[in-house]
Amino acid sequence: MRLLAATAAAIALAAAPLAEPAAAQTRGTLDQVKERGLLLCGGHTGAPGFSLPDSQGNWTGFDVEICRAVAAAVLGDANKVRLSPLTSQQRLTALQSGAIDLLVRTTTWTHSRDTNLGLSFAGVNFYDGQGFLVRTSLNLRTARELDGASICVTTGTTNELNLADWARTNRLAVRPVVFEQNEETRKAYIAGRCDAFTTDASQLAGIRTALEKPDEHVILPDIISKEPLGPLVRKGDPQWFDIVRWTLFALVEAEELGVTRANVDQMLESQNPSVQRLLGRTGGHGRMMGLDDAWAYRIVKQLGNYGELFERNLGQLSPLKLPRGPNDLWTRGGLMYAMPIR
Repeated sequence: MRLLAATAAAIALAAAPLAEPAAAQTRGTLDQVKERGLLLCGGHTGAPGFSLPDSQGNWTGFDVEICRAVAAAVLGDANKVRLSPLTSQQRLTALQSGAIDLLVRTTTWTHSRDTNLGLSFAGVNFYDGQGFLVRTSLNLRTARELDGASICVTTGTTNELNLADWARTNRLAVRPVVFEQNEETRKAYIAGRCDAFTTDASQLAGIRTALEKPDEHVILPDIISKEPLGPLVRKGDPQWFDIVRWTLFALVEAEELGVTRANVDQMLESQNPSVQRLLGRTGGHGRMMGLDDAWAYRIVKQLGNYGELFERNLGQLSPLKLPRGPNDLWTRGGLMYAMPIR
């Protein structure tokens, strides 16, 4: 089935036909989503591997699949999602206003965003860091050689502040060339309006892959920031927060336990108590969140586990071919660690 798409204009704060203004919300988000029969999810306007429309207009990518996993848990169908592509400036306001139920848009978990905006991060779905894309013809080996360079960056992002902090700390004179949207920033770099393009390294990998001559561009080895990316929900709705958080944990737990899209039905017969609780055979954990007990089974059955999502969108089965790195399981030296379902 086709994943429903919406333009950014469709979530204008004064005219979101499927959403209620935040002030008017007297019911929890779960009840609203169930009554509507559709999850309203905010995503990126175009980030290869994370959120990008295909040739038929279907939104695909790692972040999109996190939205779909929540829909599978709550509505029973991963396709019951309306994804609204949002710019960096629109994304947080859209969630605050109630125009969307959930924001999964390469958004960095920071103190100010988590404490000062009425929003909460439900977890981390991707550990990233900010890097620099430059032309190989510049013969640069490290980012510190960008002293005096012009650097394209998108406003309203942590990247803009990180660039300023990094330059100040290293006593470098750089000239930020600022744009409102990532696509504008990308086009400016391609047009030669700046010497370098800075954003999260994973996004740079996707951008480089899509360039006409990728070999003429290189991502410098320097990573200048911590960028833990994760989904956001509005504060004040602990049930919805729990559902989104435990959707992430269920994806990781499934990979830890070896439960995959291909074997999930056979694993229903597993005698492993952890597998039984994950798949709803025992424990009643779905009911604790207002869901049925097959919530995690549906996620894995329809989408797979965390590793499967990663590999087909970002990893070796994707054009980006990113290594797992810090996004590997904790048992293999990564940072991905699911809280136990028990």
